[in-house]
Amino acid sequence: MLIDSHAHIDLPNFDRDREQVLARARQGGVRVVLNIGLDLKSSRASLALARKYDDVFSTVGFHPHGASEMKDEDLKTLGELAQDDRVVAVGEIGLDFYRNLSSRKSQIEAFGKQLDLAVELGLPVVVHCRQAHQEVFNILSDWVRSTLSAGRLRRGVIHCFSGDVELALRYIDIGFYISLAGSVTYPSAGELVQVAREIPLDRLLLETDAPFLAPQAYRGKRNEPAYVALIAEKVAQVREVPREVVAGAAAKNTIELFKLPIR
Repeated sequence: MLIDSHAHIDLPNFDRDREQVLARARQGGVRVVLNIGLDLKSSRASLALARKYDDVFSTVGFHPHGASEMKDEDLKTLGELAQDDRVVAVGEIGLDFYRNLSSRKSQIEAFGKQLDLAVELGLPVVVHCRQAHQEVFNILSDWVRSTLSAGRLRRGVIHCFSGDVELALRYIDIGFYISLAGSVTYPSAGELVQVAREIPLDRLLLETDAPFLAPQAYRGKRNEPAYVALIAEKVAQVREVPREVVAGAAAKNTIELFKLPIR
């Protein structure tokens, strides 16, 4: 069984053939697609897809690019959307210091508020981190320490992980999962290949981040959930185990983290 733990099939890139994209995923053995919210509009769209398709689940959240636009009333609306049992996490939240489309201050504030929302809702988080590794790790470490007493903290996953093995293990030590995307298949992915080889299999998730980051075989083209099989193959290759072992472990981890009603 395969699960794509992070995709954006609500985006306009899929408007012409969304049904066919999901059909190809199913034909390729993808049992579940988690569609990830980027702002209020896409969070609503993600939930609409999850309500329409039994094999799609949703998250709600503001990506760091839109952090400066997030208002307190938007946060309240996210909380209301999350009351639906098709919503399984808060995300995509975090920091992106590569493009800085929102100020660093507003990104940090939005990140903190959404982490608090996740605790309030009892949901895990889907974390975006780009060129902000130390900042994100410090924020999450403090969050874990300060909220463990709440008894509802479910931590989450570092999506499209781009750090080294040492950082991956530090995240794992504070209770997070590591998700690998199509970038692990690129010729320049030396550090990511090492991460794929060395992290515990019971802390691994697989994702496409579709329509972005297509695996090497489709690089430069639109990504889609069916291609999560290629990511599983790459991880299996570097770990020298059958693809089914990697796919099955990652699926099990995804089901457990997000409490998916999948057998």
